[in-house]
Amino acid sequence: MAARISLSSLAMALLALSASLAAVHGHTHHTKHPRHSDSATGNGQPENTQALPPISANAQLASYDTTPSLQVLGDVTHTNITGAHFTFHGFRDALSNATAAPHNFTVIKASVAEFPALKEQSVSYALLSFPPGSVNPMHTHPRASELLLVVDGALSVGFVDAADKVYTQDLAAGDMFVFPKGTVHWQYNKGSVPAKALSAFGSAAAGLVSVPATVFGTGIDDDVLAKSFKTDAATVQKLKAALTLHKHYIA
Repeated sequence: MAARISLSSLAMALLALSASLAAVHGHTHHTKHPRHSDSATGNGQPENTQALPPISANAQLASYDTTPSLQVLGDVTHTNITGAHFTFHGFRDALSNATAAPHNFTVIKASVAEFPALKEQSVSYALLSFPPGSVNPMHTHPRASELLLVVDGALSVGFVDAADKVYTQDLAAGDMFVFPKGTVHWQYNKGSVPAKALSAFGSAAAGLVSVPATVFGTGIDDDVLAKSFKTDAATVQKLKAALTLHKHYIA
């Protein structure tokens, strides 16, 4: 029992000491920063030290939610900005079927190059149109992940991770699929009707590295390619010729 009483007393003493140190620290902090000291009320008593910041301070904090986008407009001055600057109409015709369905896979991009208001906003879009049997060839986006939403038709998609594991999935309208940043991936319309998809990127300029175009369309020596792919130079030349004829697939 004596030991328990002794421990209890010690605990109480430590609590009292902590409270004393906190009070001393608070007094020291208060006198060290006189600009935060409280003014006296009419009766000579100090005001509440937990008073809310003035309205002007709250307004200044709130302004950070809206001003950054206006600070990255480049040569556009604030006096001539309208809603049109923040609007992109490039998908309208394709989504409303106002134009004929494409005969080959096509991409309409809404990156910072086409939509300058995206500068430093870390977002962008692309509208992908797939005729039956068409493919968006294997490629990567070095600066962003891609979140794909099928809006019409169906697609078969996939990617390869850093451990060379392949992930594939069949998607219907309304389904989404994410391609992790930097992974080699593709989309394929293996059905008999057209398909459309919207791709969102976590960058205003996600970048594109097409595997077929990079390998066979950049002038790499035929012998190097033949040895790399365990084939012959004649086959490499056929692949290069086919890629040139169908370069519109690489968007």
